[in-house]
Amino acid sequence: MSFINSILKAFVGDKSQKDVKELQPLVDKIKSFESQLENLSHDELRQKTIEFKRAIQDAIKEKTDQISTLEEEVKNSTDIDKNEDIYTEIDKLKEEAYTISEETLNKILPEAFAVVKETAKRFANNETLKVTASEYDRTLSGSKDYVTLDGTDAIWKNSWDAAGKEVTWDMVHYDVQLIGGIAMHQGKIAEMQTGEGKTLVATLPLYLNALSGNGAHLVTVNDYLAKRDSAWMAPIFQFHGLSVDCIDHHRPNSDGRRAAYNADITYGTNNEFGFDYLRDNMAFSIEDKAQRELYFAIVDEVDSILIDEARTPLIISGAAEDSSEMYRRINKLIPQLKQGKAAEEGKEKEQTVDGHFFVDEKQRTIELTEEGHEFIEDLLTREGILEEGQSLYAATNLGLLHHVLAALKAHSIYQKNVDYIVQNSQIVIVDEHTGRTMPGRRWSEGLHQAIEAKEGVTIQAESQTLASTTFQNYFRLYEKLSGMTGTADTEAFEFHQIYGLDVVVIPTNKEVKRIDYNDVIYATRKEKYDAVVEEIREVVAQNRPVLVGTASIDSSEYISGVLKKANLPHNVLNAKENAREAQIIAEAGRPGAVTIATNMAGRGTDIMLGGNWESEVAALENPTDAQIADIKAAWQKRHDAILEAGGLHIIGTERHESRRIDNQLRGRAGRQGDAGSTRFFLSLEDNLMRIFMSERMRGMMQALGMKDGESIEHRMVTNAVEKAQRKVEGRNFDIRKQLLEYDDVANDQRRVVYNQRNDLMEMGDISEIINSIRADVVADAIDQFITPQSLAEQWDIEGLERHLRSEFDVQLPVQQWLDDDKKLYEETLRERISTAISEAYVEKEATVGATAMRSFERQVMLQVLDNLWKEHLATMDHLRQGIHLRGYGQKNPKQEYKR
Repeated sequence: MSFINSILKAFVGDKSQKDVKELQPLVDKIKSFESQLENLSHDELRQKTIEFKRAIQDAIKEKTDQISTLEEEVKNSTDIDKNEDIYTEIDKLKEEAYTISEETLNKILPEAFAVVKETAKRFANNETLKVTASEYDRTLSGSKDYVTLDGTDAIWKNSWDAAGKEVTWDMVHYDVQLIGGIAMHQGKIAEMQTGEGKTLVATLPLYLNALSGNGAHLVTVNDYLAKRDSAWMAPIFQFHGLSVDCIDHHRPNSDGRRAAYNADITYGTNNEFGFDYLRDNMAFSIEDKAQRELYFAIVDEVDSILIDEARTPLIISGAAEDSSEMYRRINKLIPQLKQGKAAEEGKEKEQTVDGHFFVDEKQRTIELTEEGHEFIEDLLTREGILEEGQSLYAATNLGLLHHVLAALKAHSIYQKNVDYIVQNSQIVIVDEHTGRTMPGRRWSEGLHQAIEAKEGVTIQAESQTLASTTFQNYFRLYEKLSGMTGTADTEAFEFHQIYGLDVVVIPTNKEVKRIDYNDVIYATRKEKYDAVVEEIREVVAQNRPVLVGTASIDSSEYISGVLKKANLPHNVLNAKENAREAQIIAEAGRPGAVTIATNMAGRGTDIMLGGNWESEVAALENPTDAQIADIKAAWQKRHDAILEAGGLHIIGTERHESRRIDNQLRGRAGRQGDAGSTRFFLSLEDNLMRIFMSERMRGMMQALGMKDGESIEHRMVTNAVEKAQRKVEGRNFDIRKQLLEYDDVANDQRRVVYNQRNDLMEMGDISEIINSIRADVVADAIDQFITPQSLAEQWDIEGLERHLRSEFDVQLPVQQWLDDDKKLYEETLRERISTAISEAYVEKEATVGATAMRSFERQVMLQVLDNLWKEHLATMDHLRQGIHLRGYGQKNPKQEYKR
């Protein structure tokens, strides 16, 4: 920290400390309500929820009544302009109702949070709770075994199944958890350390915001967590009559999925929330849509979803033209191209020497050199792929250039067992941030097909985008957004700039005792891994468990090989071994256990010191109370011994591009005040050091006299590494920001089109729109054969009759009309044709029925709109792929794209 920052902190104070201090009065109010609620019966406690709901509904009643009246008016109106005005007024009233609702929620927050905490306390302190049975209790008793009926009473048990695991409720909110809940209700991100109970914290703002009746969403990173957390927390909400569901339990476009969104509280994964939004905007009736208006969401692991995954668009696609043979042909040619050495930073790209292309490892991009352009054109011409004399950059050949660049990326940038694995003859992407595989996800712009060609597996056809959005634009649709994670503060600037979200760092309930040692740096990777083995050997000798974090599958398998040679038993957890994840994590905390893991183990996993005694119990068939007691006693003995020895030791074998991922790995140790330690081992050959660390710093380290096997361990080194990471984070932020700027253009268009779709589905009768369009289409059709204000001798009447027959299915004797009436003027003739077509339409309506015709009109309008939108998206995709070329003409590509 700089001298100036130290002075500012001394006078102004740490921002997070100030944030927490400002929330403390609300915590005091919550605690004062707690003492009042303790004296209430269970029924009286449950009555509080009804009172809260009534207070909100009474506050917004005037607005909701006005909205209902206007919505009914839209259904019965066919006046397009009038409906637009009504929709504008409805939006304004909804905003006003939302503001009033928020003010009411803020007033009742202290008492509402106290109700949730008191409920948690009663479940923790009682095996059963007896209440007067409500209708909701009776409904639940039919499907949930933790609610049973006893005459007019309902008996609630304090144990239930959560994703296949029996849980007994034993949690009550700490003060720091109340602070986290307040921050999230206020639309902020709560940074809470590992083991501080984020899942429990979320119950507070979820309960409060669900009282409005608009729905509260909890978004998680995978379906296991969504299903587990919804089942785990559900009884706390259901006890108060609030419904809970998880969208991942139900198929897309199913009644179950729609019901899940209509629940008071809805859990689900970010992908499913996003894709449901896109599916809803491809629906053909309001009844087919799943989501309600997006009101309030808490995003769990918010940095993973809103930052790490922000670069990956959500796309629903359909089949496009099959070009798999072209990918194979181009793939065979790539070995003939020679990679050149990229120009050093600050020098012109033209200074690239001796090669056909160069790789920018920082940006992960490929550029052809001048020599490369000529060589590839000559090569493609010889192979019969490019016509003689044609340029690779001709408009008709841009698709060919796209194939070449995709193949070069596949061979030169994307690595097997790092970026992807080959599984069941398919290319499966490995998430660079979580280390987990992403089955079903595919890279776009032909990259996935190019990698399939490279690996010799079946090449799946390219697809055409039918609907797309980004997580950035989807989550900004919520009226109020909040989040929670263990690592957000390093990205506070981006959260604020992109999402308008402030980060509040919540203090831990117990003091952190973990020791984070300075980084140790070696000259080569081999020396680094040798040092890692020695560190593992020393820690295992102390009977402490060790978690070794790696950046890729390749690295984890390499270290595994080194440890095998050193006769050190260990487990490996990576994307290839994910089926054994639960078992490996259960054993990772045992004395002397060594676990090698990619960043799969960095988030959402809890390594219990001494091992997981619950998994030992689960492995027994019908265990007795005595067996369970023995297992728990043995576990406690191991747990205490490990703590005495120093707790879990974390070894990082490489710094990631993001400090957050390193912090997640550190956070596995020293949870909830336990002892623990961490240390990162680095080498000058690591990707981060090689690509991003400055030449000056690299030279300085070498000048310090790093001989074979020697290392440097100094705060200066750690600071230099973090500086390199900040450079990468800044670059990645720029990439995400650029993606958002491009998608914002599409987003403005997306909103217009989706609003048009919604208007079409909500209007009861669109016949006036159809009549208006038909009049325009008929007029345009007549203009093709009867040029306005032209001579009758120039009219193509035969062509007009043929066109009306084929396009409008009407047989009109236009020539006969002209022969019978020599004074039939052009304007009169136009009106006669239009009238005849309108009459034919009325006849058809009489045949099929007005209701069927209105439905058919809506279906056709939506299909036409969707087809035009699909074509527009394809055009935008092509434009975006080539828009960077405008930069060579001294023009701003983003501005050109917006045009």
